[in-house]
Amino acid sequence: MTTTLPQTGAAPVVKRFPWGGLIVLAVAVFLSVTAEMIPTGLLPEMSSSLGVSESQTGLLISVFAFAVVLTSVPLTFLFRRIPRHLLLMLVLVAIAISSTVGGLAPNFEVLVGARVVGGMAHGVFWGVVGAYSAHLVPRDQIGRAVAITTGGGTLAFVLGVPLATAVGHAWGWRVPFFGIGALALLGAVFILLLLPRVDHRKHLAPSTDTRALRVARRHAPLDPTIPVVALICILVAVIMIGNYAFYTYIAPFMIGQMGVPEGQVGLLLLVYGGAGAIGVFAAGAVFGRRPTTGLVVALAATGVSVLLLAVFAANPVVAIGAFFVWGVAFGVVPTLLPTRLMHAASPEIRDTSSAFYSSAFNAGIGIGALVGSLFLDSLGLTSLPWIYLIALVLAGGLLAATPALTRRARRV
Repeated sequence: MTTTLPQTGAAPVVKRFPWGGLIVLAVAVFLSVTAEMIPTGLLPEMSSSLGVSESQTGLLISVFAFAVVLTSVPLTFLFRRIPRHLLLMLVLVAIAISSTVGGLAPNFEVLVGARVVGGMAHGVFWGVVGAYSAHLVPRDQIGRAVAITTGGGTLAFVLGVPLATAVGHAWGWRVPFFGIGALALLGAVFILLLLPRVDHRKHLAPSTDTRALRVARRHAPLDPTIPVVALICILVAVIMIGNYAFYTYIAPFMIGQMGVPEGQVGLLLLVYGGAGAIGVFAAGAVFGRRPTTGLVVALAATGVSVLLLAVFAANPVVAIGAFFVWGVAFGVVPTLLPTRLMHAASPEIRDTSSAFYSSAFNAGIGIGALVGSLFLDSLGLTSLPWIYLIALVLAGGLLAATPALTRRARRV
């Protein structure tokens, strides 16, 4: 597909849709998300090998996520003048190093340290990648570009996590960590060779050092899109808290409540990931122009499927069907929310908005895994889907407030 850009006093310039660059970004997203979520399918094996409980092993997700939350915004600000192309390469190298060290970790404490480093790199990555895809295309194609890029995250659930789970079951949980380390280095090479450069600083002031500029900024009105961005960030945090309070411990839930043999957990995760791919397609093809409607439908379908899992976990037909529907419905959410964010945020605050969105997203993951750990220890596996349902109700209320804030920002 091509886009025609008007040019004063000359024939229109045709700019090709940057498929190659967006696919490279999608591959980078795939690697980063897979690196984050590897422990979810391997909790029993890692717990046994490291000599810690499954609830404690699940906190590896929290540690990674909290590292993102605490460092993504300050690190994104610190590196704001570094070319985005170079920064993405450095981030993937850092992910490769942290994954390799995690695979070599002799004990739980060293693995925690490796996850912290990986989380810091992941935070910088998500502070850059969403805005990078938006910089590659005109505004009317941002939704499509972001959907392609974030599709790499869905592919991580479709292929990355299930494959890591299968490999971990066959050759030990450390091997997937080494594999991600090698693939992340290869991803950095792809970025070097194939990803177009962008000038992310064109919307920034030419200087941030003069006193006059600082005074002008102090007296300038706030960007009118900030309230919408803040609400979207809160919304995604609430959704992720509920989702990862349950999904982090999905392998023990499958084995203990659904009666799934340990060797088939990876297969069911593959089913979930494939369902998520359907959700991503639906997000772009059906709800691309109506993201709020798409989110309402997705949250409602997720709620019904999780409720069925809570009540009929022992019924394999109902439980597996509900698990599939959950995958489809939730595949819509991580695609439409960042699309909504990039449309809502003004160009001047896209990078910052993306960083705050990443922080909110990962805060939800970290808090969710922690909440799930606490309820797993106190009330057992059966309590986890009910936590998710409570979060979905809260998310629905927040989503209902977004249209009014959006209209207000547009008027201003």
